[in-house]
Amino acid sequence: MPSTSPKPPRAPASISAAAGCASASSAPSPGARYGLSEILGPGVASECLAARAGLHGWEDHFLFETIDPESGAAVPPGASGELVITTLTKEALPLLRYRTRDITRLETAPCVCGRTHLRIMRVTGRNDDMLIIRGVNVYPSQIEAVLVGFPAIAPHYQLVIERQGALDHLTIEVEALAAAGDEAQRNLGEAVRNHVKSLIGVTCAVAIKAPGGIPRSEGKAVRIRDLRKR
Repeated sequence: MPSTSPKPPRAPASISAAAGCASASSAPSPGARYGLSEILGPGVASECLAARAGLHGWEDHFLFETIDPESGAAVPPGASGELVITTLTKEALPLLRYRTRDITRLETAPCVCGRTHLRIMRVTGRNDDMLIIRGVNVYPSQIEAVLVGFPAIAPHYQLVIERQGALDHLTIEVEALAAAGDEAQRNLGEAVRNHVKSLIGVTCAVAIKAPGGIPRSEGKAVRIRDLRKR
């Protein structure tokens, strides 16, 4: 199941369990790949099978940087930032300091597989998807990573953003795996809210929906409903 979107760490195992098949992280199959159609497609970086600890960027063809998305300044080594790529050997359409909008960090320590190229670590989100809720920067992929695999909830959710007074308010709508009474739903919602707060640092409300209560989309899932007046 190829996908170019960032996935939470537990997603492959969840997909494997639901589909009854091996995932790329548990089977001797090709590792993950990273690429952009503007650069070269899926050949910019590849995960090794020996470690599966980041994607080896091909530094003989590309120059990789991470920058602060707001200021454009380089971030310290190992810090999270927006990935910027310069093509070194592309002739027909070279790109200088192309901003990918992907938030990640670069690891320069040699991999246990023996390769010495830097590694692009897991993409945690995109800076054009970033939400600012009560002064906290939040990426939808961060919330998804918290929700996937959480007991008693399904992997279907929406983030609802509203303006309450002078502040933005976030409500996470998520489906229960099975129908439950009002008290059980309240307890589950409180557990999810505390889990999100402890791992991401954002205060939110949680609305537990019955199975099938989150709208499905035939195309890309609609994860954000922004109800703020523009």
